[in-house]
Amino acid sequence: MNTWFTVKVKFDSQGENGLITPVTEAFLIDALSYAEAEKRILEEVRPYATSNEIEIKDIRKAKIAELFCNEGGDKWYRCKINYIIIDEDKGIEKKAPQIMMVQASDFKDAVDTLIERMKSALGDYEIDTVSETKILDVFFYQVADAEAK
Repeated sequence: MNTWFTVKVKFDSQGENGLITPVTEAFLIDALSYAEAEKRILEEVRPYATSNEIEIKDIRKAKIAELFCNEGGDKWYRCKINYIIIDEDKGIEKKAPQIMMVQASDFKDAVDTLIERMKSALGDYEIDTVSETKILDVFFYQVADAEAK
């Protein structure tokens, strides 16, 4: 199971108009610990920074059950679904919430991608919320880098 961290990073970047401006961007990174997430995000962001001054503004563990990539998408959507569980002893329905991240081009594409990917789900579920995030990019854990060290 992946351990995801949401990291906000501040660095100087060259804008489309050619001016260098400070930006704060959010990233999602798969890492084993906070220390590894911090180290890896600095490595990933360094090529985009116009100076060596890169500041980690925030780093948090993200409870993400599943991540659905869609190469045609340029935005990330946070989708909360509720699995419907029947408690046979009490005779009631319970909801077990899960967070999914979906890469999509717009809201409709995010919902369609989520529904398509959830077709193989073993139980019943309902979509609770779908909201666009400010996540710029996602960095997956790379085994080759870990073995090389």
